[in-house]
Amino acid sequence: MGASVGQQFLDAGLVDEIAIQLVPVLLGAGTRLFDHLGPEPIELERMTTIESPHVTHLRFRVVR
Repeated sequence: MGASVGQQFLDAGLVDEIAIQLVPVLLGAGTRLFDHLGPEPIELERMTTIESPHVTHLRFRVVR
């Protein structure tokens, strides 16, 4: 769905959890996931982190 759709769902308050697969590769451009979300902060609670040499899996709960 991409960062733009994710931003719209976050801004509308429709997200309960966020799962991110973080790969250590620099691409140089793109849309930042957590930009342009409005003036109110969004608090995240880390639920799990699973690390490996190639990818880090992160899961967060959106605190309401």
